[in-house]
Amino acid sequence: MATVKLFSGKQTQYLAEKVAAAYGIPLGGVTLQEFSDGEMSPFFSESVRGHDVFLIQSTFAPADNLLELLLMIDAAKRASANYVTVVVPYFGYARQDRKDKPRVAIAAKLMANLLSAAGADRLMTCDLHADQIQGFFDIPVDHMDGSAIFVPYIKSLELSNLIFASPDVGGMKRARSFAKFFNAELVVCDKHRQRANEVASMRLIGDVKDKNVILIDDLIDTGGTMCKAANIIMDNGAQSVRAVCTHPVLSGKAYDNIESSQLEELVVTDTIPLRKESDKIKVLTVSELFARAIRKIQDHESISSLFIQ
Repeated sequence: MATVKLFSGKQTQYLAEKVAAAYGIPLGGVTLQEFSDGEMSPFFSESVRGHDVFLIQSTFAPADNLLELLLMIDAAKRASANYVTVVVPYFGYARQDRKDKPRVAIAAKLMANLLSAAGADRLMTCDLHADQIQGFFDIPVDHMDGSAIFVPYIKSLELSNLIFASPDVGGMKRARSFAKFFNAELVVCDKHRQRANEVASMRLIGDVKDKNVILIDDLIDTGGTMCKAANIIMDNGAQSVRAVCTHPVLSGKAYDNIESSQLEELVVTDTIPLRKESDKIKVLTVSELFARAIRKIQDHESISSLFIQ
C-alpha cells in the first residue's frame, strides 16, 4: 500500500497542521515561489513519487487559493504521485450552482471541471451549499457532514425546550436533520431578497415562544439573514437563540451585525480562519473529522461511521 503524504496550501496551513497532527504524521513541505507580478509557482520540497498525496486547501477568497491548489495538483501529478486527493474543507463558489437568472455562470460546475482537469483523483469536502454539487464531479466525492461536530456540542449545552430553525426555506433539509436527531420541532424564516447579501423582508413560520432556538445553516456570509432571523425569533418570545454554521465566511459588516444582534452565540468550524476574535463566536475544529476520513479512505474502509445517523 502506498504511503500517505499530507500537504497544505498557504492559506490553510493553520488547519492542515492540526489535521496532520490528528493523523499522526508531519505535514509535508511545500514552497510557494511568487514572481514580482504575483504569479505563483508552488513546488514540493520532498519526493511524492508513488505516494498517496492529500492536498489540503479551502478555496475561500481571494481566488489565489484556488489557483494555488490547481498548481499543486498539477505539480503532484507531474511528480508521479500515485493518487491525488484534494481536501477542500470549504468549497468556494458553491452558491452558484444553477442558472437562477439569464446569462450567468454555473461556477460550482466550473470549479469541478477545473479540479478534474488539473488531475485530482478524489475530492473530500464538508457541507457543500447544495448536495447535488457532488454530481458535478466525475471523480469520487467524500462529502463530510458538519453535524458530526455540532451535535455533540449541542448535547453539551443541555438546553430544555429545544427547537431548530432554518433562516430560509432553502436550508430546511439541513435544519430538519438536526430536528429529527434531537426529536425536536422545526420552524422556518421565510425571506425575500431584492439583491445578493440584502434581505428585503422576513417572516417567521412556526411557534418559538419560551423555546431555546438553534438556527442551522451551511455558511454565514454578511450575517444579515442570520441576525435578522435571530431578532425576529426573539421578538416572537423565544427564550434564547443560537446559530450553528459550518463555514464562517463573515464578509463585509458581518462582525458588527453579529455583535449588535440578539444571537447568544454563533458556533462555526475552522474551515475558514476568522478575521478577528469575538466573544459571541465559538470555533470548533474539523481537523479530527478529516484526519479520520483520510485514514478510512487510505485503509479502503467506509466513512459511514463518521456521520451522525
